[in-house]
Amino acid sequence: MQSIRNIAIIAHVDHGKTTLVDKIIDQAKILDDRKERTDLLLDNNDLERERGITILSKNVSVNYKGVKINVIDTPGHADFGGEVERVLKMADGVLLLVDAFEGPMPQTRFVLGKALELGLIPIVVVNKVDKENCTPDLVHEKVFDLMFALDATEEQLDFTTIYGSAKNGWMSTDWQDPKDNILDLLDAVIESIPEAPYREGSPQMQITSLDFSAFTGRIAIGRVFRGDLQEGKDYMLCKADGSTKKVRIKELHVFEGMGKAKTDKVRSGDICAVTGLEGFEIGDTIADIDNPEALPRIEVDQPTMSMLFTINNSPFFGKEGKFVTSRHLRDRLFKEMEKNLALRVDTTDSEDKFNVFGRGVLHLSVLIETMRREGYELQVGRPQVIIKDIDGVKSEPYETLSIDVPEDVASKAINLVSLRKGDLLVMEPKGDLQHLEFTIPSRGLIGLRNKILTATAGTAIINHRFSEYGPYKGDFSEDIKGAIVSSAAGKATAYAIDRLQDRGRFFIDINEEIYIGQVVGENNKDSDMGVNLIKGKQLTNMRKSGTDDAMKIAPKTDFSLEECMEYIKVDEYLEVTPENLRMRKISFRP
Repeated sequence: MQSIRNIAIIAHVDHGKTTLVDKIIDQAKILDDRKERTDLLLDNNDLERERGITILSKNVSVNYKGVKINVIDTPGHADFGGEVERVLKMADGVLLLVDAFEGPMPQTRFVLGKALELGLIPIVVVNKVDKENCTPDLVHEKVFDLMFALDATEEQLDFTTIYGSAKNGWMSTDWQDPKDNILDLLDAVIESIPEAPYREGSPQMQITSLDFSAFTGRIAIGRVFRGDLQEGKDYMLCKADGSTKKVRIKELHVFEGMGKAKTDKVRSGDICAVTGLEGFEIGDTIADIDNPEALPRIEVDQPTMSMLFTINNSPFFGKEGKFVTSRHLRDRLFKEMEKNLALRVDTTDSEDKFNVFGRGVLHLSVLIETMRREGYELQVGRPQVIIKDIDGVKSEPYETLSIDVPEDVASKAINLVSLRKGDLLVMEPKGDLQHLEFTIPSRGLIGLRNKILTATAGTAIINHRFSEYGPYKGDFSEDIKGAIVSSAAGKATAYAIDRLQDRGRFFIDINEEIYIGQVVGENNKDSDMGVNLIKGKQLTNMRKSGTDDAMKIAPKTDFSLEECMEYIKVDEYLEVTPENLRMRKISFRP
């Protein structure tokens, strides 16, 4: 029987996980040389490539020295923490990837904590040692301190460390001795990570993630915990409410290279994909038909933020999208709930409004962006945090925020965070940057990134993750600027924008089509102002003595989707269509 190692790669966002997986794939010569090669093979949807982050966890398997190594690439972002927790259930060990310059980041702590709790054996990979000013030895000590702080066992603290640069394709046991391959890493995996045990007995497999195929429907992915699964046999599916249901496995696949290979039997300890099951959810157990035993279910973190999703009812509805009705929106949101674990959708008393709960602004914005690309038109309200009542105390979610900024602008960042009721915990130098850590209410983070980046001229590196619920801290004292709202519909003229420039900054271009109630700019004062941007210059037969000055119009302010979501106020909607993002007042009378 072939020996198997299951490893999950965990790291902070953008420390090089997916690049490392690429190199493991290259080393094992899985890909056909005749095919075109792309970087970041596993980040295979457009959104992941554009943002340079992994959103969904993926599996790959390689054979090395006769041992099958299943590699699971996980997301580094706390907003997708629901993905990480389930994936770790499938592994026996983890590769903890740490940037040689940045060291352990808040996210590293979050995923590592989860892995150590499950008793997985870590191998530490100090990546990017080709960076300037990097300190691999210091980072190694910091990782040790972090593991100690997270109550690791003696066995876990005795970890193997590998240094290298995934981008340049080498790994070595000593960072001053570069090699030209990553064999040291694969050897370490075989030596340090325990073999996946073969457990005798009746079959048990917990479904830890989903895949979807247009031909065969939903596919269950998980690790066989005990016994063997066979194709064409009947099993029992143990559900959340304790009920069981008879199911038959139509097809079994194991992971091979980048794809899957069909097989008729899967042994315990291996990871497989099962086709032909119906009505299953993540966390369900496939068990023996005569004597079904369920495995303990996976607890997934609860959502901390909610947003209102509704149909697009602006004057421009239906011009750009294919799916615009409430039925389309409802079906799409409920379909998303099937595979997006940390998401929850509640219906409201109105047919066309839905409350969507998620882990954070990024989590929700990835859903909105995906829907937008599929041709949906919708409107969303401002993100709200979920306030709970814990033992009679009004409580709100708190996050740990870490900011790395140049020393001369550190005070500006601290000032902005303290205005939002944030408390400074740590302040230490890190290379030529100042490393700051705060605890801050989640609602204080909405719109904060934008302000900090503006104040620090774009030099701040900002990371945050949910820590816990704590007592409500009261309202923020903030100067909120009013909006400039269009009071007429048509094309915006340069003449009108030019005359109004000293009133604020604009979000639209000349000749852009606008409608009544659209937020076209930000007022310098704190009240909303209705303006007519359609009016052109009065032309008469009289000859004017003055000459027209050339117009100097400042370029419009461009917002990304997250920035729009954080910018809108309580009385505004963000209209999302496949081609445009427009902010508008919910009800506006010119």
